[in-house]
Amino acid sequence: MTSSLAASLVKPNRMIALATTITAAVLFIITPPVGVPPDALKGAALGLFAVGLYGTVALPEHLTALLFFTIAMVFAVAPASVVFSGFHSGAFWLVFGGLVVGVAVQKTGLGVKLATAVTSRLPSNYPSMVIGVAAVGLGLAFVMPSTMGRVVLLTPIVVALCDHLNYEAGSRERTGLILAMACGTWMPSSGILPSNVPNMVLVGVAETLFGMTFTYGDYMLTHMPVNGLTKLVLIIGLVMVLFPGRRGSHAAPAPDKTPLSADGRKLAVILALTLGFWVTDFIHGISPAWVALAAAVACLWPSIGLVSGDDLRTKVNFPTTFYVASILSLGAVLVETGAGDFLGGWMLHHLPLDPEAPFTSFYAVVGLGALVNMASTAPSVPAILGPLADELATGSGIPLRTIMMTQVISYSTVVLPYQVPPVIVAMQLGGVSMRDGAKMTLALAAISLLVLVPLNYLWWSWLGIMG
Repeated sequence: MTSSLAASLVKPNRMIALATTITAAVLFIITPPVGVPPDALKGAALGLFAVGLYGTVALPEHLTALLFFTIAMVFAVAPASVVFSGFHSGAFWLVFGGLVVGVAVQKTGLGVKLATAVTSRLPSNYPSMVIGVAAVGLGLAFVMPSTMGRVVLLTPIVVALCDHLNYEAGSRERTGLILAMACGTWMPSSGILPSNVPNMVLVGVAETLFGMTFTYGDYMLTHMPVNGLTKLVLIIGLVMVLFPGRRGSHAAPAPDKTPLSADGRKLAVILALTLGFWVTDFIHGISPAWVALAAAVACLWPSIGLVSGDDLRTKVNFPTTFYVASILSLGAVLVETGAGDFLGGWMLHHLPLDPEAPFTSFYAVVGLGALVNMASTAPSVPAILGPLADELATGSGIPLRTIMMTQVISYSTVVLPYQVPPVIVAMQLGGVSMRDGAKMTLALAAISLLVLVPLNYLWWSWLGIMG
């Protein structure tokens, strides 16, 4: 008993979690140095504690989330309205709606029908499926502006596709397809202006602080060739390498030719209306979150009868909602306490910025954003670094507009899954372990920093926007 306990404690992930927890506790109780706001140190300590546990999965994610909320409130790190802001975020309700719709997709058999429609149009082998789901994830970004909405829509379909292909839960193929969809939906779409929350935060910060506007075409020309299409190819290649299909595992069973049930037809109508409202949100202005919530209500409506009260209690993964809410709240706590601004400012003064060395300065600015991304979440990067952009431009000699654009590279370089709520949601809905997700994002981040950042520098130099 004692030896097994000792063995569990010396596992690398637990050792890292213990080290970050002890460091966070020390930061929390020490007297802040001169010039460091007390609230900023508390916020940084709480952030380090949460990130350490989320990154290592030393505790179940939902338990870490509850610890985050408890510590923040017991020690008054931030007001309750900030600590629990994730629960009244639209993204939280988008996730809840997606969980309910996901149950309906599985229960009615609509997911199998959609999966059959996909497999009938692609060669029935694992590599083709990886390419297909990743490409669909990016393609949908052109018509559906919410990344979370795309993930919530696609994940149940990919899960059904895996069931159709006999890729069991926990298999390399199932994990690879879910991660190909999740990463293909999020990272490359950063090259499409209205396709995700961080892009919109960047646009708002640029206009508010500097009167700067980005056009759809110019933005896409800047980011899509390298940060979009090249990264999509990289994602597909990494999935093939890290989660290879087993020989003989890719023969698809015969398509299900049974007619769709009445409940399946009801759900098809609900999903069609939901997608229609998502695609046209620029006309009616209704948030994708409330559209998803309305779809969940429709599925739960007694006379429609797609998801019962028992299904809601037993099949909807409520721990996922706590996890997502805490991830969304983490960035808000860092901003509210000033921890994000303090850490960003501190790192700014220690960057190797030199107008005579533009490539080094470019790397340093991208790296700063990647570190801020790790310390909080992707949407926090433009909120924290935006106010520092003028100083970064002065110190590096890189034009201010280009400095703002580097943030896109930074927040689309995901080191660990917790940084991007849509990726986390896809993993939770698809049953992908944090270990597998981290293996994918770590490899993708490393290659992005070593290969894609220099390629971006060359592309931007050719475009003439480096100065």
